Amino acid sequence: MGMMQEFKEFAVKGNVIDLAVGVIIGAAFGKIVDSVVSDLILPLVGALFGKLDFSNLFVVLGTVPPGTATTLDALKKAGVPVFAYGNFITVAVNFIILAFIIFLMVKQINRLRRAPPAVPAVAPAPPEDVVLLREIRDSLRRPAP
Repeated sequence: MGMMQEFKEFAVKGNVIDLAVGVIIGAAFGKIVDSVVSDLILPLVGALFGKLDFSNLFVVLGTVPPGTATTLDALKKAGVPVFAYGNFITVAVNFIILAFIIFLMVKQINRLRRAPPAVPAVAPAPPEDVVLLREIRDSLRRPAP
């Protein structure tokens, strides 16, 4: 079997296509979660902790050229090395929320997939010849009157 034929069989398997669909949906879902975190959750957390904006938390590691604003974007454009730990906090919160949502989804899917409790099957009646043979056996075991 040629390499192209093997590749064709691999590419059209159901698992590969399912994986591709999962990756595409996962990427779109990641954008939704990123928006939820950055647009909804982090502003609320910032309001609770004193108008804190995580995206602008950083430590300057080099010298700032004169006339450069002390914002993260301006420092990065000026080529100043910065330790942007606020962005890491945002990504970490994104990950935690995404992992929790995926956990809940998997938990629900597993709950829905669970088979209903199996009803014990009633044993089928034995064939007539077996019943007759048992009757003969039992009559032979009885003591003679």
